[in-house]
Amino acid sequence: MAPKRIRARAVSDDPEDLARVPLQAVLLADSFTTRFRPITLERPKVLLPLVNLPMIEYTLAWLESAGVEEVFVFCCAHAKQVMSYLENSQWKSLPKFSVTTIESHNSISAGDALRLIYERNVIHGDFVLISGDTLSNMSLTRALQEHKERKKKDSNAIMTMVVQRSKPSPITQQSRLGTDGLFMAIDPTTKQLLYYEENTNHSKGTLSIDKMLLVDNTSITLHNDIQDCYIDICSLEVLSLFTDNFDYQHLRRHFVKGLLIDDIMGYKIFTHEIHSSYAARVDNYRGYDTISKDIIQRWTYPLVPDVLSLGNSATKLERQGMYRSSEIGQSRSAQIGPHTVIGTGTTIGSNTKITNSVVGKGCTIGSNAVIEGSYVWDNVIIEDECELRHAIVCDGVVMKSRSVLKPGVVLSFKVVIGQNFVVPPYSKVSLLKQPTKQDSDEELEYADNNSDTLDSAATGTMDKLNGDPLLEFSEMEHHVSSELGYGGVGYIWSLCEGSHEEEWRHSVAPIPAEKLAEITQVIEDDLELVSQDSNAPASSGELKPDTQINAEDDAVYFEKEVEATFLRAVNENVEVDHVILEVNSLRLSYNMQAADCAGAIFHSMMKLALDAPHSMQN
Repeated sequence: MAPKRIRARAVSDDPEDLARVPLQAVLLADSFTTRFRPITLERPKVLLPLVNLPMIEYTLAWLESAGVEEVFVFCCAHAKQVMSYLENSQWKSLPKFSVTTIESHNSISAGDALRLIYERNVIHGDFVLISGDTLSNMSLTRALQEHKERKKKDSNAIMTMVVQRSKPSPITQQSRLGTDGLFMAIDPTTKQLLYYEENTNHSKGTLSIDKMLLVDNTSITLHNDIQDCYIDICSLEVLSLFTDNFDYQHLRRHFVKGLLIDDIMGYKIFTHEIHSSYAARVDNYRGYDTISKDIIQRWTYPLVPDVLSLGNSATKLERQGMYRSSEIGQSRSAQIGPHTVIGTGTTIGSNTKITNSVVGKGCTIGSNAVIEGSYVWDNVIIEDECELRHAIVCDGVVMKSRSVLKPGVVLSFKVVIGQNFVVPPYSKVSLLKQPTKQDSDEELEYADNNSDTLDSAATGTMDKLNGDPLLEFSEMEHHVSSELGYGGVGYIWSLCEGSHEEEWRHSVAPIPAEKLAEITQVIEDDLELVSQDSNAPASSGELKPDTQINAEDDAVYFEKEVEATFLRAVNENVEVDHVILEVNSLRLSYNMQAADCAGAIFHSMMKLALDAPHSMQN
């Protein structure tokens, strides 16, 4: 049964549109990150299930419904798995929607992928650039129209980024998707992107921006409440720019930021903000959890389980957001709570409780088990009295009786947890040993089962289990029984140096209360240190007697003086003319230029924006 059509495509009456080439899309099937290891050492990220459907299904369903007619899927890591999946999917036979795979064996970044796309000469006009872990229900019509109209007026307008509002947590400075704070400067009239900064160091509360940015633009809106949707409408020039500059590897960190500071070429990037539509990318485990909940709660409609389905099994929506597929064997005493999805062919024993979770197809769950806030994929066996709280359990895993998964645990494919064994919080467990050679490139995810970064013995173990599902585990117990209890099979990966902070930030488990309290205390301590800083000038701006000041000190004190003046003006609602007079007086007394004033005011505006999770307009 083919995936259900989401909505009819809008047909344009514009003669130019009728004469144009078909709307094309480049879908990156590689995320080029390592955040989903160890799972992605065995299966590509785009084929991981998101509420019981591979991630790429949501992306393709949206592209087809949005009017895209040709999709080129770039595959590198586990390319054969992606190609085989698409070859056997219904996407290959849909009318007016073609899906073509492009395989590479040596691309390690998005930049490499786009350079190869350019070499193949398959893109002939404006195209949509998206990764296969992105889900959206937005209409492309308006964004495409804006992009084309801008390009007609200005040939340097080569890219439009889709964004939406998403206030970060005031404590963790993370978005609800687990991504770090993002800071943007946008022209409110033209929507041109002027500044883009990821991973801002909020503990310092400062950003370094060229002061000429304010001089060259009459109006700027500063945002730290914007979420990048990673959906881009690009002109052909984007591909050629990647080919011309091999330093462009990362789409945002290198390409976008590179264009924003390039004064020679003059290329421009614009933004298109969506309001009522949904768009998000599965960037980490927390994002995986959040987007799964959004799907279950129908914020992504029509990309929801009872509309978008594969195979012959229908999923039915019941009360309180419960979804059940056909042929489920459930004991009368089993309790299925709200916002839960149960896949076809799954059996659930007596007195078992499942809440806020997703269970895949063909699973066997015993009696008196507790599953809360977890994601259990296909063909998993969970024996009696097991407990799973905020965990991810991949295909073929076996949890022996009374075993426990603490919050944040990830069990990769066909792992066996021994009887009565308790897996510690945030543990990653795999049949593969942890790679002994760390990747030098932080964006690299390219690693297949035959990679030299994997232990050969572990690979052999995995092959044995994959080859014979009925294989007795006793012959391998002596390798790992001490790690996963009696009868356990697998390896617990150790946390890499410096990654402890990432585990709870990017986990499917809620952030612990003690961590939130710890962050709050750090913020309060930093604020107290700032208030006690003896080097800060007096509020009146007077300098201490006998102070020796050089040119560099002048600039520092001048900026602090202007900042104090600007912040006082904002807080006390001082008239603009009076502020201008004060700032000009300071400029003359310190022998500064107009650009220095602009830069100092800009830094003050950024401080205000960073201190409050909202946008601020000059």
